[in-house]
Amino acid sequence: MVATNTSRATLPPDAAGPRAGHPGRRGLSPQTEGMLALLVTVSIWAAFALSARALSGSSLLPADAALLRFGVPLVVLFPALWRRRRAIAAVRPGPAVKIICGAGVPFFLAAMHGGALTSAAFVGSIVPGMVPLFVSVIMIRRGHGAPRGTQAAGLALIAAGVAALVWRYVVPVDTDVLAGAGTLLVASGLWALYTVGLREVDLDPVGSIGLLCLPSFAVIGIMVLTGVLPTGIAHAAGGDIALFLVVQGLGVGLCAGLLYAFAIRRLGAERSAVFGSLSPVAVVLLAVPLLGETPTLAVLVGVPLITAGVVLANRRPRPEVPADA
Repeated sequence: MVATNTSRATLPPDAAGPRAGHPGRRGLSPQTEGMLALLVTVSIWAAFALSARALSGSSLLPADAALLRFGVPLVVLFPALWRRRRAIAAVRPGPAVKIICGAGVPFFLAAMHGGALTSAAFVGSIVPGMVPLFVSVIMIRRGHGAPRGTQAAGLALIAAGVAALVWRYVVPVDTDVLAGAGTLLVASGLWALYTVGLREVDLDPVGSIGLLCLPSFAVIGIMVLTGVLPTGIAHAAGGDIALFLVVQGLGVGLCAGLLYAFAIRRLGAERSAVFGSLSPVAVVLLAVPLLGETPTLAVLVGVPLITAGVVLANRRPRPEVPADA
C-alpha cells in the first residue's frame, strides 16, 4: 500500500497513460508490463495487511517490524539516496512533515496496533479504502469543491462499507474491535496526509522513499535505544525476521513504491488506482488459507462496498465537449 509522487514534472511524457509500442519493440507490451507491475503491487499491499495481523502472533514486536520496514530500503538504496541528498534536503518542512508522519512511525504503529485488535480484512479494507474520503475532506478544507456525481457516490459507498464492517461489533459492544477499527481509521487519515504531501514535493519515487525512511528509521531507533518502545529482535525466531524483512522491508518499503510508479507510467494513474482497489479482496481471500480467518457476513458485505466505492471515487469526470466541436 504505497502512494508515489507522480506529478507531471517528474514523469516522462508517457506517464498520462499507455502508449503504443513502436514497430521494432520486442517482448512484452507497455500495457502488459504495467499490469504485471500492478499485480505484484497489489500482492504486496495485501501482504502488508496480512503481516499487520500476523505480527501479534509472531516473536517480533512492533518496533522490530518498524526497524525492518524503514531500515532495509535505506540499505538497499543508499547509493541512489546519496546522489539525491540535496534534493531531499531541499524539501519544504510542511510537505516533509506530512510525508514523514503520514506514512512513517505514527502510521506504521497505528496500522500494526489496529491489525492486532481486528483482522486482516479490516486492515486491508479500512486503511486503503478510507483514503479517498479523507483526501476529499482535506481538499474541501483547502477550498476545493466537494466531489459530485460518481465520485460522491463512491465516497458514500466507502463509508457504507466501513459501517457494514463495524456494525456487528456495536451491538453488543466489542471494545477491542471498535478500538482497533478506530486506530485503523487514524492510520488511513495519516496515509491520506502522506498522499497529499507527495503531491507537494518534486521528488522521484526513490527520493520519496528516502525522505520517508531516513527520519522514520532515526525516530524508531531513538525510541528503541531509550526504552520508549521495547524490542525483542535479538531473541526473535529467524523465520519471523526473514518474513518481515521480505514483506515489510523489501516488499512494502522498497518494491511497492517503485512498481506502482512504474505501473502508472505504463497505464496511467486512473487505471492503476482502479486496479489497486482490488487489494481488499485479495486480503480477504489470502487471509483464509494463511491466517485461518473465516470471512463474516459483515466482511462479505463491507469489502465489496468499499472496493466499488474506491473504483468510483477514483474516476475522473470526463471533460465537457463544446456543442460546436
